[in-house]
Amino acid sequence: MANDQDQPELPRVEPEIIPPDRQERGPGRGADWRRAARRPYGPNETAGMHRVYVGRIGPFGFAMLTLAFAILAAAILLVFAGAILLWLPVVALLIVVGAIVRFLR
Repeated sequence: MANDQDQPELPRVEPEIIPPDRQERGPGRGADWRRAARRPYGPNETAGMHRVYVGRIGPFGFAMLTLAFAILAAAILLVFAGAILLWLPVVALLIVVGAIVRFLR
């Protein structure tokens, strides 16, 4: 049992700080990482750091996002309604065939 549980636990190992000019060979070490960062990996895609800017959404953006969700929900509803309307004649035909078979017995 620890003497004082309110004290934070100290790290067991000191972190290794590698200076940027250190010429150690290996993946991601030394001056090789600078050359690898400039090599393109695909169309419009490069390795390295990229900055991403995220802005707050305003009232117009919120209205457009709500409109997009409403259009998506309406499209899904129409797909389900179409599927139900497609199966309606099939079910009706099965009921009529079943009634005729029952009547002929």
